[in-house]
Amino acid sequence: MSLHGAQVPAGLLLAAGEGSRLGRPKALLELRGERLVDRGVRLLRDGGCAPVLVVSGATTVEVIGAVVVPNDDWRTGMGSSLRAGLAALPPGCPAVVIALVDQPRVTPAAVRRLVDAYEAGARVAVATYGGRPRNPVLVAAEHFAAVAEAAVGDVGARAFLRARPELVTEVPCDDVARPDDIDTPEDLAAFRALPPDREGVNREG
Repeated sequence: MSLHGAQVPAGLLLAAGEGSRLGRPKALLELRGERLVDRGVRLLRDGGCAPVLVVSGATTVEVIGAVVVPNDDWRTGMGSSLRAGLAALPPGCPAVVIALVDQPRVTPAAVRRLVDAYEAGARVAVATYGGRPRNPVLVAAEHFAAVAEAAVGDVGARAFLRARPELVTEVPCDDVARPDDIDTPEDLAAFRALPPDREGVNREG
């Protein structure tokens, strides 16, 4: 429950890809002794989301503290995973924070800022970095169907956000998180070279 007595947003972690450029499914990749899928669940839970759902696909995962939602159509792209996750949200779910498994520099502080924006009245909230919208994204329940309809191929919520900019509350997160993806072995090496206390902030900041 939130401070206002309302039900809190759910968390949705998209973790179905095979990691073709990385050479292995990202969900099972370990960083500092923790799988990315577990890190993502912790991100959402510590950010104030409940329950947390994980969409799996290329590999079967078991995750403590989360509901795993299989996506048999994961090969068609992220859109199918987002649709599967939205369809699996519990009845009465008021909103959801959507995060990606391959962005380990996103922090619970960024998720909390989206939840705070929602509690202040935002119906769609997007984390921005350098003024550019990235992830995570919060969507209120009345927009679930429209987001799902626009999620086609390898496009997640982006198509909906671009089509309805008047709904979007931008939430700057530059000082608490980074949207860097781990897509390649080089990306992985760069992350592992970071001091732990700089994972969620810009080195230049």
